[in-house]
Amino acid sequence: MTRPKTAVVLLNLGGPDSPDAVQPFLTNLFCDPAILRVPGFIRPWLGKFIAKRRTRAAQENYAVLGGKSPLLELTNEQAETLQAALAGDEESEYRCFVAMRYWHPFSEEAAQAVKDWGAERVMLVPLYPQFSTTTTGSSMTAWGDACRAIGLDIPVQTLCCWHSDDGFATATARIVREAYDKARAELDPAVKLRVLFSAHGLPESIVKRGDPYQWQVERTTDRIVERLDIPNLDWKVCYQSRVTPQKWIGPATDAEIERAGAEKVALLICPIAFVSEHSETLVELDVEYREEADHVGVPGYFRVPAQNSDAGFIAALAGLVRRTAATPRALCSFAGARQCPKNHKDCPHAKAAA
Repeated sequence: MTRPKTAVVLLNLGGPDSPDAVQPFLTNLFCDPAILRVPGFIRPWLGKFIAKRRTRAAQENYAVLGGKSPLLELTNEQAETLQAALAGDEESEYRCFVAMRYWHPFSEEAAQAVKDWGAERVMLVPLYPQFSTTTTGSSMTAWGDACRAIGLDIPVQTLCCWHSDDGFATATARIVREAYDKARAELDPAVKLRVLFSAHGLPESIVKRGDPYQWQVERTTDRIVERLDIPNLDWKVCYQSRVTPQKWIGPATDAEIERAGAEKVALLICPIAFVSEHSETLVELDVEYREEADHVGVPGYFRVPAQNSDAGFIAALAGLVRRTAATPRALCSFAGARQCPKNHKDCPHAKAAA
C-alpha cells in the first residue's frame, strides 16, 4: 500500500545569515503589516526607516553570535530529527521542510520544494507554541500567498497552537527542573530562587484587539509549573524585547530583574515562547539581562536552555503531527478544537468560523 506524502512545514521567524543581511531582514520584519500596524501607504517608508535606524545595534548583537543568527541551523536540525521521529509511520510518508518568515528560506522556497517532492498534502507546524497574529498568523498568510504564486493546490492542515500540549509541557518541565536543581545547588541555601518565564512581548493594543498570545503564554506557564511540582515555587511570567514606545504587555523582564535585585532574590530565566536559541536568548537574556542583573545586585543569574532538538521535545512535536494528521480538521489546536475564550477575536478559529 502506498502511503500518502505529507509535507510537514515548520514555520519560524528566520534570522540574518551575514552582517549584510541584517538590514534587509529587519526591513522584511518591519514592513510586515502584521508587525507594523499603520496605514499601508505609510508602512513601506516607515518600515525601511525603522530597519535602517536599528541596523547598527542589531549588527552589534549578531556580532556576539559570530555575525549571524543560529536559528536556521537549529531549525534545520529540528526538521531532521522530527523527520527521523516520523519515519516508518504506517499512515503517511512524512518529509519536513522549513519556511522562514523574514529571511531565507522563505515560504516561496519551501513551497517550491514541497511541490517538487510531489507532496499530496501539507501540514503547517509553527515553532511558536502560542498563536499570535504577529507570528503564526503572519506565517500562515505568507504560506498561502506563496502557494498561490506557484500553483501549489493541495490540502493544507494547520496546527495553530500547542501551548498546553502535555508532551510539550512535560519535556519543557524536565529541562526547567534540571536547570533549577543545578542553580539551587550553586546557591547558598539561604538565598531564594525565583523562576522568570520570559516571553517575547507584544504591544498592548494588539492584545486588546483580540490576539490570544498573552492568554496562551499564561496557559503554558501554568501547565509547566504544574508539571514541575516544586512546593512553594516562586515564579512569574514576564515579557521581553520591547521595540516601540507604545505601551506593551507586562510585567517587563528587565523590571522583574530590577525587583529581584532589590529583594536579593536569585533568578532562573526560562524562555517560554522560544523553542530555539537565537539572538533574544543568546544576547538579550544571556548578555544584556545578565549585565543588568549584576548591576542591580541579583545574587545569582541562571538561564534555562531552549528546547532545540531535545529528544523529549521532538517526541512531543511528532505526537502533535500524528494527532493532527488523524483529524479531519483543516485548522486545529493541540487538542483539536478552539481553546481560546471568545473574547480573543483574533484566534484563527474565530476567523475561520466568521
